Amino acid sequence: MTGANSTDLYYDPFDFEIDNDPYPIWRRMRDEAPLYHNEKYDFYALSRYDDVARELHNWDTFRSGRGTTMDVIMSGVEVPPGVILFEDPPLHDIHRKVLSKVFTPRRIDAIEPLTRQFCVRALDSLAGASRFDVISDFGALIPMRTIGYLLGIPEQGQQQIRDNTDAAIGLKDGSFQSVSAATFENAYELFAEYIEWRADHPSDDLMTQLLNAEVEDDGELRPLTRVEVLTYTSMIAGAGNETTTRLIGFIAQLLAEHPDQRRELVDDFSLIPGAVEEVLRFQAPSPVQARYVARTTECHGQTIAEGSVMLLLNGSANRDERRYPDGESFDIHRSGPHLSFGQGLHFCLGSSLARMQARVALEEMLQRWPEWEVDYENAAMAHTSSVRGWGALPIVVR
Repeated sequence: MTGANSTDLYYDPFDFEIDNDPYPIWRRMRDEAPLYHNEKYDFYALSRYDDVARELHNWDTFRSGRGTTMDVIMSGVEVPPGVILFEDPPLHDIHRKVLSKVFTPRRIDAIEPLTRQFCVRALDSLAGASRFDVISDFGALIPMRTIGYLLGIPEQGQQQIRDNTDAAIGLKDGSFQSVSAATFENAYELFAEYIEWRADHPSDDLMTQLLNAEVEDDGELRPLTRVEVLTYTSMIAGAGNETTTRLIGFIAQLLAEHPDQRRELVDDFSLIPGAVEEVLRFQAPSPVQARYVARTTECHGQTIAEGSVMLLLNGSANRDERRYPDGESFDIHRSGPHLSFGQGLHFCLGSSLARMQARVALEEMLQRWPEWEVDYENAAMAHTSSVRGWGALPIVVR
């Protein structure tokens, strides 16, 4: 059956049991219901590579301006300006132009030695340990330190920001939870004191750059408003922390499960960038992109009404056998693009930063521990509406 419904096929992005391993269901969706409809929450989902890749570009029909997670769209909350993930042109283009000047190749190259220092400091503190938690003892620290440095946030304030982000996006149970405007306000108000201090004490960091940035609005140049600066800062801190943390966790998991491929990396570090890309394809940290349907459209012979919610399952598309031979297998020698950073207008601006952090983190791990195993009895997934990955991943090292 290839319509919007299939017998006994049920996908629910809020269900923790499904989220623990959605891939078997996504494979069935690709084969049996490439346009899937969930009656409980009244959303549609596309799971095949060609469909997802095409519609990620189709912003005129599938809009981000009401949110790119299902809970935000369903809550009908008004998103403050500056969250470019939740914006459509022309506002999106105005704000993205500002941030594109922030994540330049020069800046990424300049921060790599500092990222390596953060990795060395974290891992050296674990010297002699036979086990540690990849997430809390390492994976969560590296993006937190790196993003904190980029933004100009002192280390003593970085953990609070990460804790607040976890609390804001974490799901409390396996069902829909409404999102309010206060969620966004609480997120960006955490940075208000830092930004006001930085306004009087400029430095070579992103906050200063944002405070000095100008955007063209109705043909006139203007500085960013304080709300825009606050929202930018909050978005960079939240998105950069969560996705890279989950990526590092998936790297540790997959290389534990594929020891022969891990040993290849130990012998040849030049394979590491390709391995990071394969981890991104195989376990996308942000595997579900929600969109608001701005106009009635047709898909797989079905009519999708204006006002509907569409999920673009890039995590499923990344394993579509129609695009990737043996797509359900992990292979560090695989080549070719994936959809884990999106496509089109919303291609991830921080992709180079995430790749660099993951590569450096893996290099430093392999230099110390060529072998490790995961203690799955004490591992646990983190459940959010925007990212997917391990919340705790203890490993035994040798």
